[in-house]
Amino acid sequence: MMNYQHFIYDSLDKVSKIARDNFGKVSSITKPEDNNQVLTKTDLEIGKLLIRAIEKKFPSHNIIDEEAGVIHKNSDFTWVIDPIDGTSNFANASPLYGCMFGLLLENKPIAGGIALPFYSDIITAAKGLGTFCNEKRIYVSQEKKLSNCLIAYGIDGHQENPEFTRSECELLAEIVLNIRNLRSSNSVFDIALVARGSYGAFLNRTSKVWDNVAQQIIIEEAGGMYTDFFGHQIDYSNTIYDPNKNFSFMAASTEIHGQLLKIVDSYHSK
Repeated sequence: MMNYQHFIYDSLDKVSKIARDNFGKVSSITKPEDNNQVLTKTDLEIGKLLIRAIEKKFPSHNIIDEEAGVIHKNSDFTWVIDPIDGTSNFANASPLYGCMFGLLLENKPIAGGIALPFYSDIITAAKGLGTFCNEKRIYVSQEKKLSNCLIAYGIDGHQENPEFTRSECELLAEIVLNIRNLRSSNSVFDIALVARGSYGAFLNRTSKVWDNVAQQIIIEEAGGMYTDFFGHQIDYSNTIYDPNKNFSFMAASTEIHGQLLKIVDSYHSK
């Protein structure tokens, strides 16, 4: 299999410079379809650069970009781009944001990378080759006890379904009662800290395909587990035709993943 990590690293290095140059200097607009989502000109600029880079290097591959949409070429390979993850943070001059993109082969993540431009960190992974931060191998936490872990949880308000949000907050309380402390940037910053072992896990019930593909291969190659919120394998089939499908995820070391899953299962079995 081709080693995609060098291409991903070089591309993320270029877009990191754009993000750093624009940080603290941009305004945003709220997306009309979702009050939780905002957009800046930097999202569009980074997305265009990554699309051009992919089309030059891999002209036959499909592309899904959060802002530009789908470029369908009937390929088994699909690149999935999130130009800025944590755009609300970025637009409000919070450094807790990142850029990421990943590659699916027949709907399975095989390569991906994330950049944390403010911190000059670039994390890459490829199937069977491990996860690296600035070209140094990294691993998920070896902590065995959930009560000793910092856990990240991203949550969006669902104004269209307030009971879902209230129920989610009740479950979150159960998780908080079983961990050391809660953390939340609600962005790829949290997954980076899981991948390097600083956090025990990151959970989210409201995300899209571009929030998951790069994250999944990074966590798995760092020795962790990446499933949906209920422990099932994530199914990326048909995302080329339905890119706005909702996904949930639970990313953690094997030991911590199992302990969190017990809390989730216990809550939903009431």
